[in-house]
Amino acid sequence: MTGELPEELSNLASLSSLAAGRNSLSGDIPPRIFNISTLQILDLSFNQFSGTLPSNTGLSLPNLEHLGLQLNKLSGPIPASINNASQLGELILQVNSFTGPIPSLASLRFLTLFVLSQNNLSATPEMEFLSSLTNSNYLEVIDIAVNPLLGCVLPYSIANLSQSLEFFLAHGTSIGGAIPSQIGNLTNLIGLELSENQLSGSIPATIGNLKKLGKLDIDVNKLQGSIPLELCQMSDLAEFYMSNNELEGPIPECLGVMRSLRMIDFASNKLNSIIPSIFWNLKDLVYLNLSSNYMSGQISSQVGNLKVINQIDFSFNLFSGHIPTSIDRCQSLENLILSNNKFGGSIPQSLGNMKALTKLDLSNNSFTGLIPKSLQELKFLKYFNASYNKLEGEIPNGGCFSNFTALSFVHNSALCGPARFEVPPCPEIDGGSNSKSVARLMKYILPPLLSAIAIVIIVVILIRRWKHVKVRIPVSTSLGNPWRIISYLELSRATNSFSETNLLGRGSFGSVFRGIFDDGLTFAVKVFNIELEGGNKSFETESRIISNIRHRNLVRVIGCCTNMEFKALILQFMPNGSLEKWLYSDNYCGDILQLLNISIDVALALEYLHHGNTFPIVHCDIKPGNVLLDEDMTARVADFGIAKLFEEGEAMVHTKTLATIGYAAPEYGSEGKVSTSVDVYSFGIMMLEMFTRKKPTDDMFDGEKSLKEWVSEALQANEISQVFAPALLPARDRHFDKKMIGITSVFELAMKCLAISPDERINMIEAAATLKKIKETVETRVTRSQQHAITIT
Repeated sequence: MTGELPEELSNLASLSSLAAGRNSLSGDIPPRIFNISTLQILDLSFNQFSGTLPSNTGLSLPNLEHLGLQLNKLSGPIPASINNASQLGELILQVNSFTGPIPSLASLRFLTLFVLSQNNLSATPEMEFLSSLTNSNYLEVIDIAVNPLLGCVLPYSIANLSQSLEFFLAHGTSIGGAIPSQIGNLTNLIGLELSENQLSGSIPATIGNLKKLGKLDIDVNKLQGSIPLELCQMSDLAEFYMSNNELEGPIPECLGVMRSLRMIDFASNKLNSIIPSIFWNLKDLVYLNLSSNYMSGQISSQVGNLKVINQIDFSFNLFSGHIPTSIDRCQSLENLILSNNKFGGSIPQSLGNMKALTKLDLSNNSFTGLIPKSLQELKFLKYFNASYNKLEGEIPNGGCFSNFTALSFVHNSALCGPARFEVPPCPEIDGGSNSKSVARLMKYILPPLLSAIAIVIIVVILIRRWKHVKVRIPVSTSLGNPWRIISYLELSRATNSFSETNLLGRGSFGSVFRGIFDDGLTFAVKVFNIELEGGNKSFETESRIISNIRHRNLVRVIGCCTNMEFKALILQFMPNGSLEKWLYSDNYCGDILQLLNISIDVALALEYLHHGNTFPIVHCDIKPGNVLLDEDMTARVADFGIAKLFEEGEAMVHTKTLATIGYAAPEYGSEGKVSTSVDVYSFGIMMLEMFTRKKPTDDMFDGEKSLKEWVSEALQANEISQVFAPALLPARDRHFDKKMIGITSVFELAMKCLAISPDERINMIEAAATLKKIKETVETRVTRSQQHAITIT
C-alpha cells in the first residue's frame, strides 16, 4: 500500500491493534494515533514514514505492549514520555534517523525487547539509560548498535541487568573504556557484540562465566593483553571474533576443546605462537582467520580433519614448512590464503582435488618447483596468485588458468608459458623426454637470451659511435621482456606528428602524447625536453631506474627512442588518466573502497621500491599527478625523472632537485635530504588529498594552517565529518558510521606518515599492511552488518 496513514483511524475508540507493516506508506504518522488509549499493538515498521514522534508519546497509551516503527525515515528525539507506557514490552525503533539522547526508561518493568540500532542517538558518558533498564526484569534483547556513543563507557550497573537477557548488541558505537568484569553476571547471554568501538584494556576473564554464549564479537577495538584461559569455559561458543585489536601472546590450547566453535577470526593482532595441535580436531570449524599476526610453525597434516572448513586465511604471518597433501580432504574449502609467509617446498598436486576452491593465494613465499597442472581442473577457481616465489617450469594454460593474468605469476625463478603471462615461451621438448629440470630449460632459454643481449649491446655501441653522445639506453625489463627500439619516424606517425590533439599532459621536463602503432597498440610517449637544464639527466635517470624494476603498480615501459636531438620513453597507456585528473573531474564518483584500493596500490609500489630491491629507490615526487589509473582503476606510479637509486650502505643522500611544493617532506624541502621517508611523507599528504579533495596548495591553506594541520585538528576534536569530501560519504549512507571509522583510520595512518622527524615516520611495509586492514575492516563490517542485522517484527 502507498500513500499516507488516514488520521481517521484515531477515531476508532476501541482499537487494540494497528498493524500496517511492510508496505510503502509515507508521510507523517498522525499524532492522534498515539492517543488511542486502547492500543496494545502499534506496528508501522518497514515503510517510508518520516517526521518526528509527538512529545507526549506514551502518555495516552497505558495498554501499549508493542511499538514497532523500525525501518522508516523517522527523525527527531525519542520522547521521554514513552516511559509512561508502563505495559510496553517491545520497543523497536531500529534503522531510522532518531537523534538526541536515549531516554531513561525506568518505568518499563515489562520490557523484553529494546532495539534502537542504526540511528544517530547519543547518551550520557555513564550511559544512564542502561542503568534505568535494570528495572526491566524480563529484558531479553538490548540492541543499541551503530549509534554515535563516542565518549560513553559501559557502566558497572550492567551486572544488574535482567537475568533473562540473551542479546547485548553494541557494535559500531565508538564506546570506550574497559569491558567491565561485571558483564560475567549476565549468565544467560547468547550473543555479545561489542565490535567496532574504542574499548581498551584486557578481555575480562569473567566472560568465561557466560556458558550459554554462542557469539562473542569484540573485533576492531584497542584491547590488549592475552586471551584469557577462562574463555575456554564457554562450551556453547560457535562464533569468536576478536580481529583488529592489540592482543598478544599464544592462542590458548584449550580453545581446541571447544567443539562448538564454527567461526574463528583472530586476524590483525600480535599473537605469536604456533597453532595448537588440538585445534585441528575442531571438525565443525567453518571459518579460520589468523592473518596479520606473528604466528609461526607449520600446518599440521591433521588439517584434513577440517571436513567442513570454508575459509583458511593464514596470510601475513611467519608460517613455514610445506602445505600438507592431506589438505585435499578439506573438500568444502573455498578460500585458501597463505600469502606473505615463509612456506616452501612444492605446491602439492592434491590441491587439484579441492573442487570447491574459488580463491588460492600463495604469493610472497618460497615455493619451488612446478605449478601443478591438476589446478586446471578447478572449475570454480576465480583467483590464483603464485607471484613472488621461486617457481619454475610451464604455467598451466587450460581450464581456469585461461582467465588469469601475468600478475598471478610475476617474480618467480624460471616460469615459462604463453606470451600473455609475460614470461618466456616454453621450449619444445621431445615426447620421449619428461625431464622438467631447470638445467634442461636453461639449455633452451640461454642461447636466445644471450643472442638478444649481444644484439642490444651492438645497437648501443653503434648508437654511441654514430651520435657521439654518451647516453645509457635501457635494453630490457625484468622477466625477459625486451624494450622496443622505436624510430623517431615511427613515433611521429603514431602521434600525428606529436599533435596537440594527442597531448595528454606536460611536466617539468617534457610532454606526454598518446599514440597508436600500426599494429593497433595504444601507448603513451614521454618526450623529454633536453634543451631544459636537467631534461637530459631526467631521461637518463628514469631510463636507468625503470629498466631494473617491475611491479604491477608501476607504469610499464614498452620501449624508447633516442638520438642526439630527441629522447623519449614509450609507456603503457593509462585510459583513466592521472589520479589528480580523476579526483577533480566533474564525473568524480569515487567511494571509500575505491580510494582505499588506489591507496593500497600506491603503497605496494612504494613498498617494492623501498624494500623489494637490492638497493632502495626513492621516487622523490609522489603526488596524484604522478599516479596513473588503468582501465580497471588499478593505480600505477609513474615519472621517475628525479628519483634516486641508493648505493650499497646508503640510507640518505643530498640533492638540489626539489619535489612539488606541498608534497615535499620538511627535510627534503629545506635541506635537500633524501631518504625513503620523503616518499612516506608525500604519500601521507596524497592520502589526505584523496579523502578530503583538497590540494595542499588550496587557497584555504594560506600559511597559517596547512592541510596536515587542518585534518589533525579535526581528528583531535572528533570532527572528521568536517574535513572529508562530502561526495565520499553521503549523510544518508546506511553504513555511515562504519565507513566513518574507516576514514578516521586512514587519516590516523596519514598522520603517522607525516611525522616531522623522518625517524618517527612509519615505513611503507607498515603503511601498506595497515591500509589492507582498514579495507578488510570496512568490507567485513559492512557485510557483517548486512548479514547479522536483527529484523524483529
